Amino acid sequence: MAQFISDRRDIDFLLYEMLDAESLAAKNEKFEEFNRKTIDLIVSEARNLAVKEILPTQKEGDSQGCKLENGRVTTPEPFKRLYQLFCEGEWLATTESPEWGGQGMPRTIASAAAEYFNGANYPFMMYPGLTHGAGKLVEEFGTDEQKRLFLKNMYSGKWSGTMLLTEPGAGSDVGALTTSAKKNPDGTYSITGAKIFISGGEHDLTPNIIHPVLARIEGAPEGTRGISLFLVPKFRVNPDGSLGEFNDVICTGIEHKMGIHGNSTCSLSLGSNGNCIGTLLGEENKGMKAMFVMMNEARLLVGFQGFACATASYIYAVNYAKQRVQGKSLLDMMNPDAKAVTIINHPDVRRQLMKMKVFVEGMRSILYFVNYCADMSSIGATEEERTKYQGLVEVLTPIAKGYVTDRAFDVCSQGMQVYGGYGFIEEYPMAQLLRDCRITMIYEGTNGIQAMDLLGRKLGMNKGKPVMDLFGEMQKTLAKAKEIEMLAPYTEKIEKAFNKLGEVALHMGQTAMSPKVLNAFANAHPFQDATGDVVLAWMLLWRATIAAQKLESAKKKDKPFYEGLIKSLQFFVESFLPITMGNMIAIKNTSGAAVEMDEACFAS
Repeated sequence: MAQFISDRRDIDFLLYEMLDAESLAAKNEKFEEFNRKTIDLIVSEARNLAVKEILPTQKEGDSQGCKLENGRVTTPEPFKRLYQLFCEGEWLATTESPEWGGQGMPRTIASAAAEYFNGANYPFMMYPGLTHGAGKLVEEFGTDEQKRLFLKNMYSGKWSGTMLLTEPGAGSDVGALTTSAKKNPDGTYSITGAKIFISGGEHDLTPNIIHPVLARIEGAPEGTRGISLFLVPKFRVNPDGSLGEFNDVICTGIEHKMGIHGNSTCSLSLGSNGNCIGTLLGEENKGMKAMFVMMNEARLLVGFQGFACATASYIYAVNYAKQRVQGKSLLDMMNPDAKAVTIINHPDVRRQLMKMKVFVEGMRSILYFVNYCADMSSIGATEEERTKYQGLVEVLTPIAKGYVTDRAFDVCSQGMQVYGGYGFIEEYPMAQLLRDCRITMIYEGTNGIQAMDLLGRKLGMNKGKPVMDLFGEMQKTLAKAKEIEMLAPYTEKIEKAFNKLGEVALHMGQTAMSPKVLNAFANAHPFQDATGDVVLAWMLLWRATIAAQKLESAKKKDKPFYEGLIKSLQFFVESFLPITMGNMIAIKNTSGAAVEMDEACFAS
């Protein structure tokens, strides 16, 4: 049953053949215990937990959903035992310091565990995922006292955490929030306001929930400049660590959603009885800067959520296509005695599966590479090296969230198509995967906002150095690929796409600084798509370069895998890269039709 979550062979390829995760142990004593044997054990244990314990709760969590009664939210019944098992395995803070209850694991390796866990049931995984993000804020910005009271309890999963940003009148425009903070004589703050769309904002999995809350201190500047971050527990915490009185954080409703039914999406009222107390987390008026630490992590997590739905959909579709018998082979249509064949023999089904395959492989590579860069930014031998890898993380984050989740939804839709009518029926897994995947394109900053971030911030960051470093990494792969004759037809076309992307990026950057700035941002999402396609092409070329070098001496059981990687490259270059090239031509037109048209011209 393990195959119904992800592809262990491809995960091993990423870890050992492409990114050489073992070498992290030799590069820094921080990771010295994570050798090949340890990594294999971690991945196997994650897969076992995912397959045996988490996956069986996926459908039940979807059908039961969450319920609100008298301000209390109950989660699906199997989640309570599962949460306990997950925390007992110390999976919540795998990458964090052992000083605070973590395992100190490289993020590259933790990627594999995240893929299995989220593929098995990502609505459940949102509870520990958000807890980790909230704990990270305490670790980064908390006082010694805040760390003492909260951090180990959060990283162990004893208490959970959330993120309170969104308000009814301030969705993506966080600066318009109205939640206020009034300083008390003892240095605490009285918090008053309302937040919506809070994932895991209220539930019955832990006795306390710790809320990082964005609010404006009375008299602070308007907009994002005046936002501060506060730590607001559901129950106050006494100096000895015990739980005190209820902190006036009331759940006023839960959303009835298209998907992720197993996660409670709450509306919360803070201080409606005048009794909600928070402590400042970090500096006054620096809340947005602090919150972006969590948001950037959360955006990568959302990329993994979407991708996990896609890879599960692909594996399900492949296995279904190998078993579902329907129709004769096209080569035997005129033979009255020909027997029906499995649908994987039909060319159009092959096309659909191939499309799913190349995007799943490319998305996996992007996500793991970003986490590898995060590892390198923490252990790099020089400041220059650490800065370079952090820049790569920054510039690739909109791709890892925005582009990946766009493509992940496409893959899930394609998976449903492979199943035909059965895919549309809730008895089968494809409908839930499609429904659950859809929100990943919206929350933690819509994919349109990710595109604006790529164009407006990341292109010009540090005078364009991170983008140039990214192109430099691509050129390294091109240089190796040019030495391999069998890849020549694809290498040449990818190099043209790289060069074209450079032209388009320069054009978009200049246009964004010109009087046609609105035209530029009207084309930001297509630019993100094109950039993502070229990054994905780079990943497929990188993979194929390794495969081509190993193919001749590979063991018999490995040859089909390596041949498949080269076919993935061929398929993308021949079937999708021409579309990307056309899109880049269109982007350079920088059409202003959308922003020039009068509002009255739209339907009313």
